[in-house]
Amino acid sequence: MNAAVPPRALLLLVVLTLVWGTNWPLFPLATREVSVWTFRAVALMIAGPTLLLVARLKGYPLAVDRRHWGTLAAATLCYLLIWNIASTYAAILIPSGQAAILGFTMPLWLALVSWAVLGQRMTGRTLLAIALGGGAVALLMWDGMDAYAKAPLGFMLGLLAGLGWAIGTLIIKRQPINSPAIVTTGWQLLGAAVPTALVALVLGQGHWFWPSWTSIAVIGYIALVPMCIGNAAWFAIVGLLPAQVAGLSSIAVPIVAMVSGAWVHGEPLGPLQWGAMACCVGGLWLALGAPQAPRAPAAAAPRSD
Repeated sequence: MNAAVPPRALLLLVVLTLVWGTNWPLFPLATREVSVWTFRAVALMIAGPTLLLVARLKGYPLAVDRRHWGTLAAATLCYLLIWNIASTYAAILIPSGQAAILGFTMPLWLALVSWAVLGQRMTGRTLLAIALGGGAVALLMWDGMDAYAKAPLGFMLGLLAGLGWAIGTLIIKRQPINSPAIVTTGWQLLGAAVPTALVALVLGQGHWFWPSWTSIAVIGYIALVPMCIGNAAWFAIVGLLPAQVAGLSSIAVPIVAMVSGAWVHGEPLGPLQWGAMACCVGGLWLALGAPQAPRAPAAAAPRSD
């Protein structure tokens, strides 16, 4: 492994893979009694203030410099708002593991946008890592073609989620915010909660009710673990690694999602899935072991998750 990859980034990657990978099979459970918009609004309203409270207890200033507000708002729209809504609908319309695969086409979108729009050069090693990641996605998508044919909207929303995530990551990477990751993540979660809650109120139908304790427990877990810990870990990784490497580092998440989906919902886990896992391992090894170009100082020290 290249010494240029900080050990902290590897630890954060393990945390991210576990908490985000096991998150996908829970989406259908979280939305059994409430709408997608209500689920996401409640989870965001829990996760955002929780991270900001933790940041305050750790002694970090919560204020974000005014010149970064536009960057924060744009990243929130592209990543948290588009990603949260599109990915949840996709996981309901098609098998959760397949939805995760589509959402995690993000590294491919990220590399394409970085090259086409920003003119970033890709090394042969990075191109091979992207090819392996694309191969993993292709293998898993092949097995899910029937599901996509029955629910084309789920297929498109899965891809939209990945594209929104990629653009939001590039916005943060191109215009670093001089605040700890836990602070910027908390504000992004809270910022995404406002429009999500407004839409939930407008689209709400029927009488108000108290959902079952199972639904409350699932939504609470998603808010506090995947959304709080996972998002803070992701933005810390973005600050520690180049954008393309950070994107490729997330490609192991859908593998955990596939295994979790097989365990929770009985979704398929056969030769194609294992072949995709091998591609992911190879892509990760290439991406994280690749020599890294010098990068601009990332969003603030100390970074925190």
